This record gives sequence, C-alpha cells and structure tokens, in this order.
Amino acid sequence: MADSKKQHNIDISVQLDDDNVPERITWNAQAAGLSDPARCRAMLLALWDNDKKETLKLDLWTKEMTVDEMKLFFYETLSTMADTLETATKDERIAGDMRDFCAYFAEKMDVETKRNNQT
Repeated sequence: MADSKKQHNIDISVQLDDDNVPERITWNAQAAGLSDPARCRAMLLALWDNDKKETLKLDLWTKEMTVDEMKLFFYETLSTMADTLETATKDERIAGDMRDFCAYFAEKMDVETKRNNQT
C-alpha cells in the first residue's frame, strides 16, 4: 500500500553581503503556486521545539527594509497572530485583547496613517 502522506517544501534563500547582512531574501513554496521565487525585505520564522518547550526563531531583514515598513510589518504580524491564536485556541477573549494591543501599537507607532498612505 502506497504512503498517502503529502509533503510540501518551503525554500528560503538569503544572500548576504561581506558583513553577513542580508541583501536579498527570496522564498518559494510549491503550494503557493509561484513560478519563480518571490522577493521579500523581511521575515520572521518561529518554530516550536516540543522537547525543550521553547520557540526557536529566525528574524532577518534586508538593507532595503525601512523603519516605517518594519513598523507596518510588525503590526501586520501581530494582527495575524491574533487571528491564529483565536483559530488555534478558540479563545475569542484573549484574541480580542491581542487585537486591542494591535490597535494601541498602530496608534503609538503611527502605523495606520502610514498604511493608509501606501498604495
């Protein structure tokens, strides 16, 4: 009987300068339907190590990433984390609290204004 499990790969490539600072980050995933690797200016990767009960993380951004883009990137990341938390735990209350924090973060970092001005 054949193994019916599917496997998908996510490929991330980071080009570094002579000082090991990321100059270019590209990614591709079969499931994303991309014909060519897509460029990005920043990435946050978090993996759960169940044996150690801790998060392993990798945070990278290129020289092109601006401070305003980083603020928006964090706002977007935190907002989607609230959605993921609600989906995973079914805890609407704490996800709502996290969304309230996201609104506070956006206000303090002036993210909403910057986001609305981007097209």
